[in-house]
Amino acid sequence: MSRTRVCPRVLIVGAGLAGTATAIRLLRFARGPLEILLLERRSDYRSAGVAYHREGNPWDHVFNIQAGRMSVFREDVLDFVRWANSEADRRGWPEPWAELEFAEQGPAPRRIFQDYLIERLAEARREACPGVVLVEADGEAVDMEVRPAGVDVTTCRLSASGLGAGQGPEPTLLRAEHVVLATGLELREPPFAAEVVTHPSFVRNPYSAAGVRKLAALPSEATVAIVGSVLSAYDSAGLLLRQGHTGSIHLISRTGTMFRTYPAGHEHGVLRLPCPKTLLEPYRNREEFLARVRSEWETACSAVARDHPGVDPAVIAERVAKAWEPHLPGVIERIPSSELRGLLDEFSTAIAAFRVGAVDYTMAVIERAMRPCDGPVKLLVGAVERIRPTESGRLAVSVAASGQRHAIEADLVVSNFGREWDYSRVGRPLWRNLLRRGIAVPHERTGRGLEVDGQGTLLGPGGKPAGPISAVGVPREGDELVRNGRTGAFAFNLASIKNQSIAVAAHVVGRLELRGDGLARDVAQFLGGVGNMEEAARGGFEEAVVLEVRRLATRSRREREMLDSRLGDRIRSMEGIPALPKDASRRDRLMRIVANRAAVERLTDVSVTPRQLRRQLGMANAEEPGD
Repeated sequence: MSRTRVCPRVLIVGAGLAGTATAIRLLRFARGPLEILLLERRSDYRSAGVAYHREGNPWDHVFNIQAGRMSVFREDVLDFVRWANSEADRRGWPEPWAELEFAEQGPAPRRIFQDYLIERLAEARREACPGVVLVEADGEAVDMEVRPAGVDVTTCRLSASGLGAGQGPEPTLLRAEHVVLATGLELREPPFAAEVVTHPSFVRNPYSAAGVRKLAALPSEATVAIVGSVLSAYDSAGLLLRQGHTGSIHLISRTGTMFRTYPAGHEHGVLRLPCPKTLLEPYRNREEFLARVRSEWETACSAVARDHPGVDPAVIAERVAKAWEPHLPGVIERIPSSELRGLLDEFSTAIAAFRVGAVDYTMAVIERAMRPCDGPVKLLVGAVERIRPTESGRLAVSVAASGQRHAIEADLVVSNFGREWDYSRVGRPLWRNLLRRGIAVPHERTGRGLEVDGQGTLLGPGGKPAGPISAVGVPREGDELVRNGRTGAFAFNLASIKNQSIAVAAHVVGRLELRGDGLARDVAQFLGGVGNMEEAARGGFEEAVVLEVRRLATRSRREREMLDSRLGDRIRSMEGIPALPKDASRRDRLMRIVANRAAVERLTDVSVTPRQLRRQLGMANAEEPGD
């Protein structure tokens, strides 16, 4: 680059939900000069990704969970609902959304989430400290090389104002002190569709603009086959049904799993249930282990129904699955890797269905169409073996089910998203190069995602950090499972991304603040000397952590500066804490870092609901309802 930078740069690769959420946190957390470069290879995915971009989400595609759980800030539960009701520009919105008063437990269209993220990013940019700047660039990262002072990132088709020379079609080198990988879902190529990938009657990605156009233009009497029976399948089937489709719609599912409908007024909740102790016994074989799981599961569900009568029967499974998360790492530790991978492959869809449901807006139209025996929507349980073109221009779908073969001739075949979780099979140049260089390593235990440490830093083949490179979102799926017990899409959904964006942004800012003066060693020595924070609490540490929590959660720069000043006063008044440096400046900086780490732990505590978290941290408003 021709321009000499006077401040450190953090490069975020991917500007969808994960990248945008991390950029917002970096803009809030940074106290000194910092350039945040947000790189996106698809401009239509910016602040949206595949799940929320407007061109791939017609107005009938709604969040599968309630609008009240869609805030990008875990510490501000109703931020999205408030934005939708009082800030969103509704010009051009169709009915019923144009006049709707959004409710916490109600539906909301996915496509408006892009506007919400754009506006929250713009607000964070305006409220950032002096010298903290955001640069949004279009382009694709294709390679990286770790250097002593950071990372050299090779990009293609780079375009952005303020980056200096090197823009254009030729590869461009970007230098960053830290890189955050927020690349989102990778597409798996289904082997059964090799003959029809480019066929006009085959929709590979139903969340693409082309896929939506094909569904919208389909004659109402056409026969449709949808590979899958869960959320992406419901979106496609629901879109057809709402526009008056009368022809047959076949949902083809290997497992036959159907999602539950959330009851009216459903709220997210966390129960504390006993550990399923028999699952911590040594692993013997698949059948014996599954028998223990079924027994413990039935016992837990019965206990919830008996001891928590206020829990709707429809969400008992969700409550149990969530309550088991803290215990799952210990369970998984006892399962051999090959067996674990097989169990995940076999039961991942069923696990997802236990862990989450879908709102009535989506499910009602599907269930009505399935209820009569001659309804237009039919579920076929089996595995798609082959899709081939016919002379008539239609597609023939061969399905193996219970020792039988079924054949469906369809006017349109829609394949669900089919993400690729094994990064050794991802074809994008960036991942091929990162694996070749040993900067990224596929997750050994699960085969899903990449090896990272507890702060999301990529680990190399030897298990040590590969460099100043972090990951947020999908690449952390396997680690989230074995470290935190988060299963299925909950390893990389909005709830996980909220926490990961907080932790990664705080880690990156802290790492940059620690550069070059040995303070990182002091932090390690202090934490080793104190052991836990009980000693520190006696010196006023608890108040310092509360102030830091509020600073991290505050949107206004003026309020953050005021809280930062109060935090400095509190730290300087501390007494009786061992293992502190004698130099006052280093001591204050060290305590700020330690307080920051404790504050991040509290903000990312998943043992409570976001609303409970706000009350614990003293951040709830008086008008907020209780739990």
